[in-house]
Amino acid sequence: HRAHQEHRASVVAASSAEAVQALRALADGRVHPALATGTAAAGSGLALLFTGQGSQRLGMGRELYAAFPEFRRALDEACAALDPHLRLPLVAVLFGAPDGPDAALIHETEFTQPALFALEVALFRLWQSWGAVPAAVAGHGVGEVAAAHAAGVLDLADAARLVAARGTLAQACEQGGAMASVQACESDVIEAVTRVGGRVALAAVNGPETVVSGDAAAVEAVMAWCAGEGRRVRRLAVPRAFHSPHMDAMLGEFARAVARCRFGEPSIPWVSTVTGAVASAGEVSDPAYWVRQVRGTVRFVDAVRTLERAGVGRYVECGPAGVLTAMGASCVRQPAVFVPSQSAAREADAPAGEVRSLVRALGALHVAGQDIAWERVFATGTPVDLPIYAFQREPTPEARRRVSARSEGDSPSSDSRVTVQLRS
Repeated sequence: HRAHQEHRASVVAASSAEAVQALRALADGRVHPALATGTAAAGSGLALLFTGQGSQRLGMGRELYAAFPEFRRALDEACAALDPHLRLPLVAVLFGAPDGPDAALIHETEFTQPALFALEVALFRLWQSWGAVPAAVAGHGVGEVAAAHAAGVLDLADAARLVAARGTLAQACEQGGAMASVQACESDVIEAVTRVGGRVALAAVNGPETVVSGDAAAVEAVMAWCAGEGRRVRRLAVPRAFHSPHMDAMLGEFARAVARCRFGEPSIPWVSTVTGAVASAGEVSDPAYWVRQVRGTVRFVDAVRTLERAGVGRYVECGPAGVLTAMGASCVRQPAVFVPSQSAAREADAPAGEVRSLVRALGALHVAGQDIAWERVFATGTPVDLPIYAFQREPTPEARRRVSARSEGDSPSSDSRVTVQLRS
């Protein structure tokens, strides 16, 4: 293929008519749902972010499974590793009928967490096959297990064992708790939690928003106090009070499950959302790390800022919806590109679908400057001839000086050439 220039555009169209409309919009300087434009940012690293619980949906990955062989192979391998630890085959839970008796199982923690892990691993493998090799990875909540596997810290068998134990044990924890998001900084929410007291904790620091979790009454009291201070509050639809004292009952058994796993050195830097810093093999091989990961605060904002300081400027979210995409964009201090593999939004004027969403993400990455192995993306496509660049054919000042010197009688050597630099 021809060289990619700095100013780029991508069109993802379902028909030739839609492609023509998008290209006309590009020529006219208008926006179009099928069109993405951007300027390639040189030197920016790529990070993959793995989504946590709450993003799941029945049927997630079904269209990708049918469309992309690499995704299908990776999902099958992940399900095969997970199934021995689950009471039902995971693919039956993932792709169950919406009106079937088991349709709600995808929202049961014992299946939600393994299902997210399987989907995220398959997305990671697909991106990897397209040449989008990350400089670093990070995960939010249960997404950290997928990040650990992507980084090479856990092989598939041990990652499956860990995430299945995490989900099954969390499922058995007490119910009746609550979680809420508060538009306030960490210190303000700590003040509210301290004033309220009771079994409530900081579950996540996501940037401008902080999540609290614990007893329903205590969470509601924190919400009321923060609302009284003029803060926006929102209760989250979750089955358990994760990252709170409600998880204490699972910690001992979970530590024993982690102790049976084998951990290796990261082959890709993994930024921990437990510490907000780059994780080491010695640190994450300690069961105490994973106990803290279940029970403690998710420090997402710190992890994103660590990635930013390391030179990451492009982020791809591996998950069934664009949850971390919006949160991450609110955390960075410098301009950066955040791209969800799957968009939760459904445009009224464009067809929705998993394949279209993923290919749009691919186009968005390309226009931001990410190197893509296009020969792998279009492995089964047929090359076509395109028009050559329409050069301006205006000589540069240097070329004019050389031509002028030649015309004034200089005697260049026999192998010299007049160099004319053409601008496209």
